[in-house]
Order: sequence, then C-alpha cells, then structure tokens
Amino acid sequence: MRLQPDIVLSGGCWRGDQVIAVNDGRITDVAPVSPGAGTATDITRLRGKALLPGTVNAHCHSFQSLLRGLGDDLDFMAWRDRVLYPYSTRLDRDGIYLGAAFAFTEMLLHGATTCVDFFYLQDEGNDNAEAVIQAARDVGIRLVLARAMYDWEGAPARYREKPAEAAARTAELIGRYAKDPLVSVQPAPHSPHGASPAMIRAGFEVAQSAGTPFHIHVAEGQYEGARTLKEHGATPIRYLEKLGVLGERMIGVHCIWLDDEEIRLMGERGAGLACCPSSNMILGDGITRITEMREAGVVIGLGTDGGCTNNRLSVFEEMRTAALLQKVRHLDGTRLPAEQAFQMGTLDGGRLLDLETGDIKQGMLADFVAIDLGHPSLHPPINLLKSVVYAMSPQAITDVWVHGRHVVKDQRVATVDQGALMERVTTLTRGWTRE
Repeated sequence: MRLQPDIVLSGGCWRGDQVIAVNDGRITDVAPVSPGAGTATDITRLRGKALLPGTVNAHCHSFQSLLRGLGDDLDFMAWRDRVLYPYSTRLDRDGIYLGAAFAFTEMLLHGATTCVDFFYLQDEGNDNAEAVIQAARDVGIRLVLARAMYDWEGAPARYREKPAEAAARTAELIGRYAKDPLVSVQPAPHSPHGASPAMIRAGFEVAQSAGTPFHIHVAEGQYEGARTLKEHGATPIRYLEKLGVLGERMIGVHCIWLDDEEIRLMGERGAGLACCPSSNMILGDGITRITEMREAGVVIGLGTDGGCTNNRLSVFEEMRTAALLQKVRHLDGTRLPAEQAFQMGTLDGGRLLDLETGDIKQGMLADFVAIDLGHPSLHPPINLLKSVVYAMSPQAITDVWVHGRHVVKDQRVATVDQGALMERVTTLTRGWTRE
C-alpha cells in the first residue's frame, strides 16, 4: 500500500509531495514523489487532505461509554457510588463487548488509532477481558488492555480478586497475546485506594517479569492523599516509592495532587503519566501540573478516561484542553504550546506504552488519520499544526488506518455496521436513569 496526501504532518512539521509506503502494518518508506509517481496505479491519492499520525488514547474505560449521561454534574464519590458501581454490575459479557465496540468505534471516528482500556469487570477470570479484545479486533483499533487488579473491599464483588489470582490471570493474558501485532496486555493495579500493598506489588512484579509497563490511578482526588497518609504514612507517590514500584515501568494515571518533591521523584525514577484533562475537569478533580512534570523529564500521554466522565472520546480534544488548562493555570499564554500538546497525543503516547506509533517515518506502525484541508475549521491555512490542536472540528477527519488497514472511510467505520451497533446500544440502555 502507498498513500500520497497533499501534506504529511509529523514530528511538529509538515511536508508536501510525499508518498508513504506500508507493508505488513509498518511504514517502509516516506519519500518525495518521484517523477513517474503521478501515473502509478498502486498509489492511493488523498487529494485535498493531510495525513497525520494516529492519536494514542493513553487511558480509557470502554464499557463506561454505555453510562454516558448518567453521571453528569456529580462529584467523584457520587459518580462512583450512584452511577459506576450500580450500572457496571448490570453488564454481562455481551454488554461488555457492546460497550467496548461502541467506545472503539467512536474513538476511530475521532482519530484515535490506539486505546488503553483500563478494564476491571473481571468476574474472577479473563472471559470479560477477552470480550473487550474481541471488540477491538472486530472494530479494528490497536488495543492495550490494562488488565486491572483490584481488591478493595468497598468495590463490587465483580471487580475484586486476590493478589495471587489476579497476578496469575494477568500473566496468562500477557502470554497469550505476546506476539499479537494489534493487542498487548499490561498489568494495572487499580490505585493506592483500590489495590492493597500486596496487589500493587503483584502488578509491578508481573510487569517486571513480562517486560511491560504497568498502569495505576494515582492522586486523582485530594481524598487519596489524605487516605494514603493516614493508612500508610505517606502521600501517594511517596507510598509507591516505599513499595518499590515507582520507576520506569509505572504509568501513573491523573497524578493531579502531587507536590514538588513527588514530581521530582517521578522524573528521577523515570515514571510516566497518562493525563486526562477533560475528565479531571468534569469531575472537578483539579489540574495536573503538566508543565512542571515535563520539565522534570516525565513522559506524558493523553487519555480521554471513560465515556461517562468526559464525555467525548477524542485525543485531539484532549490536546486542546491540556494546552488551555496550562495557560490559564499559569496565566501565561505561552505555556504548553500546540506542538507539545500534539506530541503528547501522538508520539509520546506511543513511547509511554512501548509502542512504535505516533509518527510518520520509516519503521513506525502504520497508524494514520486523514483530514480534509478544505474544512472550514482548518482555514485560513496559515499554521496547520496549531489549527489541528486548537481549531479542528471532528468533522474534518475523513479516513483512518490502523496497522495499514483502512478502518474509517469517508467518515464511516468500515469494519462494523454503525447503525446496527447504535441500535444495540439504545436497546441495552433503554430506561436507564440515575439512581
């Protein structure tokens, strides 16, 4: 496969007259158009379009898209206890599959080619996780299944496992998909409040043994700092340091309520961050100190979080939101420029997950987004990258490729019947109201 767009936007700059060659899911060449290319029949010409690297959704809970509209205008605790817990436990394996397919479809339409699904409805096994993986295969998105490990007694029984059992099940799933080009599995001890010290250590040890990152919610709300200080004698990052798990394998999710020393520790230990700015705004959690964390050397990716705590599933939206929040937090319009926000949503998201995606160059995974250069949101055509971050409408996204497969064509997902999928979502959720 060879693609010829009018513009290639990559690595903070854009180039014209390029042909991108793809073989076996990877980019084999990016080269200027040769004199004879105009008559070549094996080139797909994307006239009037720019080709961007696919975006990386570094944190999401796919089944939560089915709960959209139920948890709005609540704080975190009310959202958890009145919406998440009661409604998630209504979902059987088919419902979990449907929620994942629904979320992945929306993500592709918004240009997300990779998704981390932090999944915790385990039912003491891996069958539900397999349903999520099957949904990703059917829809065509690249999936990192962050297989949650959860043992807090206050959570629903369907979430909870014993540390040894969770570790064994997670390790089994990692091994099963170790050679899959589109699916990878990584451990995810839920959080300092949702996972015991033994569970957090178990997740870390699985990651260490398998050579993967591990994911953990950290300091999303102020309550967690007070709780870990009371129960463990340390604030969240210091607590994880005491457990011996703060390091280059750790991807901390949210990390809002950190002090200067905790930020410095994350940078020194090589820990990464999955930042979810829109979700943090909706729940009133706070603003992650992205600029300070970047200065400390923390690699940062962007996530949407779940479909009922955002409520959109667009990494392009998170680029804009992340940048604007840092500007207003510092009262300085120069903070977190568009180029940095774009990199966080693409290349840095891939780096965070140990995936070679997020850039258009030889050797990288063939994950692309085509945008319509004629769309009003990209005019006037003065600075394309800044317009993509600050101005672009989702309606400008026309086509998406994952691993070289054309999964969105002319603004429709080509892999599933969108209409039938939406009908199933409507049927399943009919009559749901906030309890």
